This record gives sequence, structure tokens and C-alpha cells, in this order.
Amino acid sequence: MIKVGITGQEGFLGKHLFNYLGLMEEVELIQFKKNYFKHPANLEEFVKTCDVIVHLSAMNRHKNPQIIYDNNIKLVNQLINACETTNSTPHIIFSSTSQEKSDNLYGKSKYDGRKLLEEWSIKNNAKFTGLIIPNIFGPFGNPFYNSFIATFSYQLTHDESPVIDNDKKVKLIYVDELIIKIYNDIIIKYSQREKSKLIEEIKINHTAEVKVSKVLNLLYSFKENYFEKGIIPDLNNTFEKNLFNTFLCYIDHASFFPFHLKKNSDNRGSFLEILKLNSGGQVSFSTTASGVTRGNHFHTSKAERFIVIKGKAEIVIRKIGTKETHTFLMDGENPSFVDMPIWYTHNIRNVGDEELYTVFWINEMFNPDIPDTYHKEV
Repeated sequence: MIKVGITGQEGFLGKHLFNYLGLMEEVELIQFKKNYFKHPANLEEFVKTCDVIVHLSAMNRHKNPQIIYDNNIKLVNQLINACETTNSTPHIIFSSTSQEKSDNLYGKSKYDGRKLLEEWSIKNNAKFTGLIIPNIFGPFGNPFYNSFIATFSYQLTHDESPVIDNDKKVKLIYVDELIIKIYNDIIIKYSQREKSKLIEEIKINHTAEVKVSKVLNLLYSFKENYFEKGIIPDLNNTFEKNLFNTFLCYIDHASFFPFHLKKNSDNRGSFLEILKLNSGGQVSFSTTASGVTRGNHFHTSKAERFIVIKGKAEIVIRKIGTKETHTFLMDGENPSFVDMPIWYTHNIRNVGDEELYTVFWINEMFNPDIPDTYHKEV
């Protein structure tokens, strides 16, 4: 069991990494709180407890760039001081940026911080890994702070109009792709600690290189087709699937769902278009007895839709790591659907007296070797 702590675990990358590592049996997560940097005793206890520390705490934006630099260097020095005060030598993994050599104080703070940790590593014979990371995007990033994709997605789902300041090609990596690389480095490198180099610099390759205008055009297509018509876009392209899952997380779920469908009825019965998609996947049908609950699980990458066509249902979703829930009451007399955001545990319960009929769509065929289904009570 490897004890892993993440400074900045409440930030964008930190939350994703914390949630992902929480699924791994080999890892025991050590809780970190932001105020530890204000309380040396707490920080010292934290570093003593950890086998591995992923140092993510940093400031990205401020009107005064010098404040960014001073803050980030101060955090590195505080981490080093805590380790030296307690004679602790955890394997420190440091998140740096591809902007290290750019002409800005944020990039310089990352480069200088990495060099300070390398000096600590040599002085104390401690393992250190510096990760050089391209631009990250993914669900739950803060708009106007973490990435332009977070900003554009938020604006398009809240009736705002994005503006491109610089239409350049951007090298990107999806947050899940990055945390899998970090996980592999933690597990493999730590287990081979005696064999591996004392100091390693790992350049994380980008997984997509796209112009800002192309990203915005894709997001506009998601808004037009999905947000306004309920049509699932083509998800065969990995980047576009990741972008779509990111876009979905900025929808105001409480007001958007359930999405009502058009029911055509005559003396023969009724006809309902339940799913329009530009990609494949798997469609399933289920019946559920009165009072029965299905689900109580979440996915980390799958796009999924629940469509109630007969009976009365209650769908409840909750974002992992939070207590807030959203509840949707649905009735087959007024057919509707709810899409399940990734990293939201969810269930569906028959709250009526008759049998409940539900159609389920998911963007990929079920693979028992990689089920991407994690049980967690809503």
C-alpha cells in the first residue's frame, strides 16, 4: 500500500487525481487541506505520513505576475522546509508546465520551483520527478481560470458568446489521460524506487493539437445539436468524445433535465423518437418493479442516457466528492430523458404502482475487462 498525498487536492487537476487514485487498491490517500501551508505543524505531519507527494498547489492567474511567482516559489520552499524539519524523504512529483521557458513569471515560477526541488533531492538523496505538462482540459475546470475550453463550455451553456483572443494551435491533454500517466509513475516508479534514477524529468506529450477556432466550432455544434435538439454527436474520435464529456459538465442539470421528447399518438398507439445520434454504442431496455432501485454507480468516461417511456421514475445524481444531489421525477406519459455526467453516481427508482419501462443508451459496447463502472451509493 502506497501512501499518497496531493497538495492542491481541491483544485482542478487535484480533484481528478484524488478521485482516480481513490479507485486504486494499491493507494492509501492522505488528506491535504489548503490551510496546511499556513500551519507548519500540519504540513510537517502531512509530509511525514506520505510515501509519495504530488505537488500541485500553485497560483495560475493574478493581475500582478510577480505575486504568482512569489506565491509558487513560497509553496515549494514551505514543502522543502517541512521535509527537512522532519527528516522526511517522500518521492515528490512536481507538476510543471510546457510554459517553463516562456517569457512569463508563471512559467518561470514552475521552472525555478522544479530546480529547487531537484536541489533538495540531491541534498537529501530523495526521489524527485518533474512533470512537464501541456495544456490540460476536462470536466469541472473553473471557467475564466483553468482553460479556454472550460470558459467556452460554460459560456455556451449559459447563453453567453465566447470571444477568441488568439486563434492559435494549442497542444492539449485530457485530464484523465494525464492522471493515468501520473498514476503509472507513482505506482511503477515507487515500487522500483531503488532501481530508478534519483531525479527524473518527464515531458508529458500532448494528445491533441487543435486551433482554438476549431474547438469553438465543435462546442457550437454540441450546443446546436445536443443542447437544443438532444442529438448525440459523433463520439468515435477520442478528442471529440473528451470534449463532449467536458461540455456536458457545464450544463445546469437541475434546469436542463429531464429533456422532454415529442410523443406522436393516434388510434393505433404512440410513436416516440427516443435517441438521435451520430455515433454508435449500445441501447438496452429494462423493466423495473414498483419500489425497486437500480444503479448506484458511476462512470469515468462513458456517456449514458436514461429514457423513461412507461411508468413513474425518480432519477438521482450526485457528483463524486460532494453531498449535493439532483433529483428528477419522470413519467412515461410525458417521455423524457436524463444524461448521466461522468463522475456522477446515479440511480433510478420506480416510484409508481405499475412496472417501469426504461431505455438505456451508452456510447460504447460493454467490455467486461474494462467495465468503467464503480459502485457508490447516491
